Amino acid sequence: MKEKLYTIEVIDALKAADECSCCYLERKIEQETIGFVLGASYMEDDIRGATDQAGFCRHHTKMMYDYGNSLGNAWILKTRLEHMRRQLSAQAKGKMVASSSAQEPMAGIYQEKPSLFSRLAGQKGVRGDRKKSASEDGGKSYWMKASENTCYVCRKFEDTYGKIIRTFLHLLQTEPDFLQQLKRSKGFCLPHFSDLLSACEEGFSGKNKEEVLLALYALMEENLQRMQEDIDWFIDKFDYRNKDADWKNSKDAVPRTMQKLVGGYPADPVFRQK
Repeated sequence: MKEKLYTIEVIDALKAADECSCCYLERKIEQETIGFVLGASYMEDDIRGATDQAGFCRHHTKMMYDYGNSLGNAWILKTRLEHMRRQLSAQAKGKMVASSSAQEPMAGIYQEKPSLFSRLAGQKGVRGDRKKSASEDGGKSYWMKASENTCYVCRKFEDTYGKIIRTFLHLLQTEPDFLQQLKRSKGFCLPHFSDLLSACEEGFSGKNKEEVLLALYALMEENLQRMQEDIDWFIDKFDYRNKDADWKNSKDAVPRTMQKLVGGYPADPVFRQK
């Protein structure tokens, strides 16, 4: 089967005029997955079998609680709890089988992003001493540490993210107007920009590579300068001499600067069931 190219989604993300098109798509996938899991699908055995195995990270567990649908959450928690009790019982009896792929550490909100191409190869990075690999831990607590590193929603995004980056690369390679569209955008957050650079370093060569990389760096320099001016003016507005001056574009400079530096949407309202 031919891999899906997310051309429509990428173009729509650019049209949204967000501080980062990849953040925009990440949030969209994350919210769609939460809505799917807590929609009618929670009554489907195969879906709950997958969520039983993978579980949810702390961030997405909180999102599920905030989303609503207490009955859906209860069913998911019921069977996940049953699964973990079986694992605990088997571990206590020394009968744990080799972990399934669903139990392997997975990249998520609280984990360090590995390089783009290691992600595409299915290699997951982890951050911090608490998130240890199976070989590093080597003891009976492995299954518990592995379960801390898995998340159904994080996996959904990780499975899609490489395709999104490859779509950016495909459009840059095949659509001459796409680079001009990018130049009119607000650029990317720094983490997603790093991934896009890695893709372009691998996907282009010669003069084409130089042209694309120069354009991307110029785009980011321009937008980081814009952000610098906004956050500087936000601070200056607290000077009594500027109390009657216009805010310009700085009223939301704090959350936008946070997004530019690390990604995400710190000022987003809670995502709730409609």
